[in-house]
Amino acid sequence: MSMPGLPVAPTLHAEASDDVLIAYRVYGLDRADASHPPVLLVHGFASNAAYTWLATGWVRALEQAGRAVVTVDLRGHGDSDRPTEAGSYRPSLLGEDLVAVLDSAGVDVVDVVGYSLGARVVSVLLDVAPERVRRVVIGGAGPTELLANGGLLAEIGSLMRREELGEHAVVGRVLGQALLGGTTPELLLAMAKEIAGANLVLPPELPVLFVAGELDPVPLGVDELARERGSELVVIPGRDHVSSLTSRIFKDAAIGFFE
Repeated sequence: MSMPGLPVAPTLHAEASDDVLIAYRVYGLDRADASHPPVLLVHGFASNAAYTWLATGWVRALEQAGRAVVTVDLRGHGDSDRPTEAGSYRPSLLGEDLVAVLDSAGVDVVDVVGYSLGARVVSVLLDVAPERVRRVVIGGAGPTELLANGGLLAEIGSLMRREELGEHAVVGRVLGQALLGGTTPELLLAMAKEIAGANLVLPPELPVLFVAGELDPVPLGVDELARERGSELVVIPGRDHVSSLTSRIFKDAAIGFFE
């Protein structure tokens, strides 16, 4: 998926264990500081890499900091395949997809930024291939999964009934973006029901930085989670779940943490 005016790298595809093709792109690999691993960027539910990481300036900021970048479109999103078979969006498959992308890109170890649902997918990656990850930034996510509390499922249900999105303003913005990208309400609902079981489990020894917008209701409980782990939490003043992604505070915190 291209974005007018932005330098989008060629779209590559990794083949998942169930033959689903996962779209990814690599930026700055030939210009990056070889002493630091590439940064893998993992977007959230109903979004894609172009909107989450390219349009918000993340790819540019990381390249300017001397880092190579790998972006991925999760299955069912962006330019990746959108399977409709039952079980196609199990959290275990989403995590294994990231391993397939790293293998296809020829990358052994990465630093990772996971945003919203992307944080849960990163959690699965850490379970199946912990040796592939050096440091992790968790943004817009806490111990409570928005998909699991029924709110987002209800919003998608209202979409399917052609009703107005009203209960969750941020959710409405996210789902509207997904529909503009060609995803159907039926597919969103199927994905949401399977992904709702994804937990945020992080190895205790892994260096983790948490970032949350001051006005973002999604990462509920992240302050307690960071305190329990002894990890730093960066709170972005005046930002919500969507606007946090454009924050320079967020980018600088991640870049500094990786350094």
